[in-house]
Amino acid sequence: MGHFARIWGAAISAAALIAGSVGTAVAVSSPSSAPKKPAAGAALTTASANASVKTVRAWQQFRIRGTVKSLRPGSKVILQQKQFGRWTTLPASMNTTSRSTYSMRVMLGMKGHNKLRLVDSRKRVVSPVINVYVR
Repeated sequence: MGHFARIWGAAISAAALIAGSVGTAVAVSSPSSAPKKPAAGAALTTASANASVKTVRAWQQFRIRGTVKSLRPGSKVILQQKQFGRWTTLPASMNTTSRSTYSMRVMLGMKGHNKLRLVDSRKRVVSPVINVYVR
């Protein structure tokens, strides 16, 4: 029983020491901290995107057009599709023109409601979601 009491006492002492040092660090840095910007994971929506159609047959070609003002001309944009709740990168990409525009040919085989978006290669610029129904 004495061995258990010593281990338990050491665990409580360690937890108190850690909690005390964390509390002190927070108390010291809190008054001087300024309001922070949105989280780094929040992507900027500075691109436009439009599909040439709203409904297509499976594997029928259509176009997605738009502009990306916040990137240099010639920057790569990549097509992503929402699959099973996650954004999946598709093997479709292109470089923007000298006017920061793009026009990408797309064919989809996944029937039903498809959500698409375009991102830059660093995933800092994200277009609004494009809804296309594949029948």
